[in-house]
Amino acid sequence: MGKTAIQTKDLGKRYGSFWALQNCNISVPEGSVSALVGPNGAGKSTLLKLLTGLSTPSSGESLVLGKAPRQHEDFLSDVGYLAQEIPLYKNLDTAEHVKMGRHLNKRFDEAFMRKRLDGLAIPLDRAVGKLSGGQRAQVALALALAKKPKLLLLDEPVAALDPLARHDFLSSLAQAVAEGGLTVVMSSHLLADLERVSDHAIVLAAGQTQLCDDIEVVLNEHKLLVGPREHGNDLGEGVTVIHATHTVKQSTLLVRMNKGAKPSPHWQKHEPNIEEIILAYMGQANEGGKK
Repeated sequence: MGKTAIQTKDLGKRYGSFWALQNCNISVPEGSVSALVGPNGAGKSTLLKLLTGLSTPSSGESLVLGKAPRQHEDFLSDVGYLAQEIPLYKNLDTAEHVKMGRHLNKRFDEAFMRKRLDGLAIPLDRAVGKLSGGQRAQVALALALAKKPKLLLLDEPVAALDPLARHDFLSSLAQAVAEGGLTVVMSSHLLADLERVSDHAIVLAAGQTQLCDDIEVVLNEHKLLVGPREHGNDLGEGVTVIHATHTVKQSTLLVRMNKGAKPSPHWQKHEPNIEEIILAYMGQANEGGKK
């Protein structure tokens, strides 16, 4: 077993009587790229703010790189965070952002950032507000990476980008991860984009954790069963239904196969993709289902 970069236990955040996140239990391996997915309002941004120490929990606890999150240099020097709004100063040019990054971060690698921006043909002398959305996202990513974090938390970083800009951003991220020593958690509702770069998945829905595991394990444990509706109660041993759709005569079930499961021979077995599995868990939460 590898080391764990993030571990939470019954983590929750309440605003008045409303729980934005509740009973959140996740484990993120070091060196992984974890897709944090869920519908709007699922608690993704809340979780990321708790992990950075920008927000304090109402219940439970978390460890990030072996430490409790807090707004202190000893913790923040190892954590990069890119908020959804891409917080850059529009009137400052790119070079001024480089200087600011060098001033604020003790391990900041200015040469690395300048080389990355040069490779992307992003001008250093142009005000950030006059760059394209994709270029601004790349500047923000370069700033986050240049501080040499061990953990990078990204909150919907590609939500407002066009398909080509999203592709370029994710390619840059994949390159940074391939260089080693970096764990990434990236939230998004664009499942196809995340599938390209992720090897671990966290699904939040209705403010709670629905799924947290390596994508390879998730794919191996889940199957689509198709068969006569009349056999809906005859699934076999070790089979748990996650989501079901029915016609008059036929049922299609997304199921999780426990170790040693023996599905009934009445069902045809198919391999679902990760998007089908994630959507099934999100649908289960909306219907009030239990894991």
